[in-house]
Amino acid sequence: MTHDLRTGSTSTLLTLDEAAAYLRTPAATLRYWRHLGVGPDGFRLGRRVVYRREDLARWVAERQDADLSRRDVGRPSRRPTG
Repeated sequence: MTHDLRTGSTSTLLTLDEAAAYLRTPAATLRYWRHLGVGPDGFRLGRRVVYRREDLARWVAERQDADLSRRDVGRPSRRPTG
């Protein structure tokens, strides 16, 4: 666990392999997403790339919201009749 001096909160840092396991994706995919700039927020800590567990959860929720929004675009609105 680490303490964020900016916010005063405590968070858990995960290594690349731990973050990949959390997301249930290969570590190579997570590296590629980082290269493209489309993956969850991560940062270098020395030579390592680490991820905050909260950032991973937020990223997953954002992807879910985007997917739901995309699916709803093509659907007719459900207005009450009458």
